[in-house]
Amino acid sequence: MLYVEILGNLPEMARDEVKAMLELAGGRIAGQDYLFLKIDADERAFPYLNRLGLAHEYGELIVEADSIEELLRKAEEVEWPIKGTFKVDTETMANCRFNVLDLPRKLGAVIHAQGFRVNLSRPDTLVRVYCGERVYAGIRLRFFDPKDFESRKAHHRPFFRPISLHPRVSRALVNLTKAKRELLDPMMGAGGILMEAGLLGLKVYGVDIRPEMVEGAEMNLRHYGIKGYELKLGDATRLGELFDKRFEAVATDPPYGTSATLAGRKRDELYRKVLESIYGVLEEGGRLAIAFPADFDGDVEAEKVGFKLVGKYYQRVHKSLERYFYVFKE
Repeated sequence: MLYVEILGNLPEMARDEVKAMLELAGGRIAGQDYLFLKIDADERAFPYLNRLGLAHEYGELIVEADSIEELLRKAEEVEWPIKGTFKVDTETMANCRFNVLDLPRKLGAVIHAQGFRVNLSRPDTLVRVYCGERVYAGIRLRFFDPKDFESRKAHHRPFFRPISLHPRVSRALVNLTKAKRELLDPMMGAGGILMEAGLLGLKVYGVDIRPEMVEGAEMNLRHYGIKGYELKLGDATRLGELFDKRFEAVATDPPYGTSATLAGRKRDELYRKVLESIYGVLEEGGRLAIAFPADFDGDVEAEKVGFKLVGKYYQRVHKSLERYFYVFKE
């Protein structure tokens, strides 16, 4: 068994991102305790879990229990797959039912008794304990360093616009499409979604109606070392004229507001035409991940075109912007 600790700002979206990756890997979510997901999968899932955007970490789940005493008893009975030195670290979730104040010392003593050495400053292995409705102990395999994502936020890019999705959210949108080969962003702006897809090794295709955005997106992709891309100046409502192929996945964050960003067109009408255009270039069974402001009925309008709703996630950005992220299937 494995575990994933997801982030708490978009928990339903984070959980479904894990689910989408596990569907590619042949695994499944076996249970959830607040932000802790139990995963029924083996090492074949690692390349897919490594893609996650809305996760804090993942690891190998060693023991779980209904009490501290049971956890310590089970910990004595298992062989801990520890390499080098170790340290025990506790994560007390908002629904924690137990007093875990002294647990790192007690569990550390159990593991130490098996012959492993403790190193509190620079351990080779981090043993993670999670306290929720139950208690869990595992070994961290991968930590998703926030600094990695922060380094790709809009103001760090060579070309940027202040209104841009956080790289973690862009990464999650890519993963929710279950893309394995390629991804199209038909309203790419400065290319934030394409950057995350390209860093995952996907071939990326981008379209924007503004020449400065096409130039700026290419600047950003080059800056982050992405080579497999094809960018076009064009209209997202006429994708069939721009490409003579269909795509397995589309992810995009359309402009939300001013006539400048909408190229002088009415917002809702533009959204409807974009949905029709995307539907026309998606492969059978392909997925679309897209954001719309909350006052646009994205699920209703997409279903009129022929899409099937897979997921819908609410986010309040600030007092004048509330939006939903949608995942649709062709």
